[in-house]
Parts: sequence; structure tokens; C-alpha cells
Amino acid sequence: MRAALSGLTTRGRSFLAAGIAACACGLLLGEADLLRVGVFLCALPLATAVVVARTRYRLSCTRRIDPQRVAAGETASVVLRLENLSRVPTGVLLLEDRLPYSLGGRPRFVVGRIESLGVREVRYPVRSDVRGRYTVGPLALRFADLFGLVELTRSFTSTDSLIVTPPVVSLSPVQLGGDWAGGGESHSRSISTMGDDDVTTREYRYGDDLRRVHWRSTARYGELMVRREEQPWQNRSVLFLDTRAIAHRGEGPGASFEWAVAAAASIGSHLSREGFGVRLVSDVGEELSGFSFETLAGTPFEGLLLDRLALVTSSGNRDLTAGLTAIRRGGGEGLVIAVLGALSDADLDACTRFRHHASACIAILLDTSTWTSTPATGRSQDEVRSLLVNAGWRVVSAQSRSDLRSLWNNASASNGSYAVVGSR
Repeated sequence: MRAALSGLTTRGRSFLAAGIAACACGLLLGEADLLRVGVFLCALPLATAVVVARTRYRLSCTRRIDPQRVAAGETASVVLRLENLSRVPTGVLLLEDRLPYSLGGRPRFVVGRIESLGVREVRYPVRSDVRGRYTVGPLALRFADLFGLVELTRSFTSTDSLIVTPPVVSLSPVQLGGDWAGGGESHSRSISTMGDDDVTTREYRYGDDLRRVHWRSTARYGELMVRREEQPWQNRSVLFLDTRAIAHRGEGPGASFEWAVAAAASIGSHLSREGFGVRLVSDVGEELSGFSFETLAGTPFEGLLLDRLALVTSSGNRDLTAGLTAIRRGGGEGLVIAVLGALSDADLDACTRFRHHASACIAILLDTSTWTSTPATGRSQDEVRSLLVNAGWRVVSAQSRSDLRSLWNNASASNGSYAVVGSR
């Protein structure tokens, strides 16, 4: 009853105030008719509140988001299905689904009377230019009496998630030199098979078949170890993403950091579709691996990659040491593609020394000065490129309005040096 009284609308409160005033005047002036009118005006909203409070609708709500993963700037559709499970038909209902600010304003719908066991569906679009994971719901339900005197709100508890990933562009298959094919472990090493004690092992990686666990080595090293020689050959690549805040410029969706994340998403998706085993490694050493044909290669790993990149944030790291060490620790041989921001002298030295641990290194070097009007400090972009090229890196330079497709094609045509791709 207290909730019903608190749900009195402006009209209901006006009726109650007018009724109280009429009753007071009727008593003071001795007007019986005015007193009757006042009693009626007071009784109407109170009786309505009692009826609404005792009304028990049994409603179920299901929500469907199609698709549940969209790229930034694209639109998803949310479908709400409301079903009346009771034998009592409902009155007019006002639906309001709760959304984060980034997805737009809260959608509201007026649904007419729902008969017993009846179903109503409403649909609305959502769109975000900012990647991330967003919670949609819960649904708030308002119902009122026929006179509009009382309005109560009930909320469902169920919510759903919408993942907004970085935008992904289609890249053409290109040959980036003889090392583009990468290398599997059995391809790059000579494995001894003389006996169980001679088996070459490595640490367990997510997605490895547990039947390949070498228990004697596991007991010796204190962590799961698997046999190398039983692993099928697979093209391998490492995608290195520089997430350091000090290495990027700009703010919001137009920042150089967002361009780097989108480039990593497109390149990683392309390699995954081409059947490569991909390791995503950040400058802080965090990684996501997809080296298993059976579980992670192809589209399934592409989804995991996009989910991870949808939530990646800039780090407070000062250098690239942790990330490059993580690549070497996981077996950095093969193709390494690095999406890099501004580099310091220490970063250049680390990249130069790392080049000897991989068969092919490609750097997409962001000219972060084009993302801001603030003059750049330190070495010029041309000088940084030249130093990386002299160390054996293949370098393409990206500016604020560069097209990733052109960069990708120029990475093949650069013939071991570097290429610059400017505005579209």
C-alpha cells in the first residue's frame, strides 16, 4: 500500500489534495454536498491505489540482441519479448530498457492491453562508436490504472551483454617475403625421438591437447609440459600491440591508440582466417594464444581476439621490454607484426636486439604527431624508420588518416625497406 501511495501521479495527488480541501471547507461551512464531493475525490485515488497494489501480473521478459558482437559504428537490434503468464489481462504498460549512455537514450514503448497468455514484441536499434562491453537492461515496467491516478514501476533482473569491437577491414592476401609462412616447432627444430627421456618438451599453452602432456617433465619443472614432436606443423605469427599511453596521442575514437587497436583487430582477424596460429601480445606481457588447429584457429579464435581487443585499455608502461620478453619466452621465431606508437631510444634499442629472435619482423609505425597539433619531441619519424630498417625490420608508416589496406599492400611491396602511406 505504501508503494502504491508513493506511486500516485500528479493527477492522483491533485485529486487527493482537492478532496482534502473540499472536505475541510465542507466541515467549516456546514455544506454536506461539498463534503460528499470531497470524500469522493479522496476515495477515488485511495481506492485506485489499493486495487493497483493488489494487482498481480505474472509477466516474463526475454531479450535478444542480434548480433551480440558488432564493430564500432555498426548497429545491433534488441528485441524484447513480453509474455503475460497470468489469466488476468494487463492494462496499458510503459516499457523502459536501461542502456549505458554510450548506446544512446533509454528507449521507451507503450504497450496496450496484453490478453491472458498473450505475447508482445518490441524492437529497437543500438549503436556505439566506442568499443567495449555494455550491459543492456534490466527492463523497467510501469503500469497504471485506467484513470491515470496511480503508476507503479517494476523491474526485471535479467540483463544481456553487447560487445562492441574495433572496426575490422578486409585485407588482401599478400606475400611478405619468404618468412611470411612462419614456422611450426617441428619445422624449426630437430627433435630427438630416441626414447621417452629424450623427448623435447615445452610449456603447456591454452588449447593444447592434454593427451600430449609429458608427465615426467611436468613433475621435473613443476608446470604442465607437452611434447613438441607430436605437434602438427602450423604457420605461426605474433601480433604485438603497443598500448602505452605515453606512446600515443589524441583523445576519444580518433586517438592514435584506437587506430592501433583497430589495425591489430584487422590484421589478427586476417591471419586467423588464413589459418595462422596467432599470439596477441601487449607491451605489458599479456597475451592471447591461438596455436591450436582444433579449437582456436580460424573464426573461433577471431572471436576471442575481437573480444579481447574490445576491452583493451592503454597501459602505464614506460617501455617495451616486458612485451618483447613475453614474445621470446613463448617462442618468438616466425613472423612478428608489431603495431607501434612513438618510440624512445630505449625502445629502439630493445627492438633492434629483438630482431635476431624472429625470422621476419614487420613494424606498422604510427606517426603520432599527425594525431595532435603539439610538436613532437625526440627523434623524427624518418630517423626512427631508418634505424629500424637498418636493424632488419620491414617498416610501414601510418598517419592519422592512413588506410590500413594500403599499408598492408605496401608491407609486401616495400621489399625489406619501408613505405609511407599518407592520407586517403
